[in-house]
Amino acid sequence: MEDTRKAVRSMQDYINEHIADDISPADLARVSNFSPWYARKLFIRLLGMTPAVYIRRLRLSKSALRLRDENVSVLDMAMEMGFGSVDGYQRAFRREFGCNPKEYALSPVPIWLFTPYLIIDEERKVSNMSETRNVFIQVVEKPARKVIIKRGIKANEYWSYCEEVGCDVWGLLTSIKSISGEPVCLWLPEHLRKPVTNEYVQGVEVEPDYTGIVPDGFEMIDLPAATYLLFRGEPFEEENYVSAINEIWEAEKKYDPAFIGYEWDNKNPRIQLEPIGERGYIELVPVKRLIP
Repeated sequence: MEDTRKAVRSMQDYINEHIADDISPADLARVSNFSPWYARKLFIRLLGMTPAVYIRRLRLSKSALRLRDENVSVLDMAMEMGFGSVDGYQRAFRREFGCNPKEYALSPVPIWLFTPYLIIDEERKVSNMSETRNVFIQVVEKPARKVIIKRGIKANEYWSYCEEVGCDVWGLLTSIKSISGEPVCLWLPEHLRKPVTNEYVQGVEVEPDYTGIVPDGFEMIDLPAATYLLFRGEPFEEENYVSAINEIWEAEKKYDPAFIGYEWDNKNPRIQLEPIGERGYIELVPVKRLIP
């Protein structure tokens, strides 16, 4: 079973690194160390789709973000992402997102981007992080803003939220241009929760005067300007994300903000960023100035 997981993760890594290239079944077979037929079978078993569908959906989602953020043409996107023709790219884009790529580039709307589930190699999941690692702390100021969020009922952390609300929410949030550059996860303080909704939500921070679309089932809340302590760990192997998160949580428990003239602020949400190994795990904890 572990060989199966390793093979599929190797194929996922290869696809991500060569997404703009012509990826053949032989390429995936080579990196998986299985035959093309068996590699495809394993991929479907663990991910629920063929490699071709996975590649197409990932290419379309990456192209959508570029159309949103860069001055690129639909023709360039079609060619760079290997669709061969503009017509083929437009048809695929419309099937995936329900809108035409040119119209989307001119007026981006929230769309359900494909955010693939990465297979974890269980053999490497055991932490090999060194015993001595640094946690970096800095004071950051967050401006007043709105946050488009999706609530659940009982979730209090990422996995319970995914089970209740669905992991694909992140793709939709990613499609909405954020003032902070990426979606966020929030632990909401009591006054921002509703009587029957949960503490942990996913959302995207937008300008205070945001007038764009709020997707069905989502809502928009206001957050005031606030001060945060940003806790960032050292880079980590993706398989060690649980250890990286626990490392920051332990640092937060031990740290006394009074040392730099602050105290914890329970009126603003704690913020979690997506665990990305190459930058280290990041959380922002709200603080306020100590009153002399």
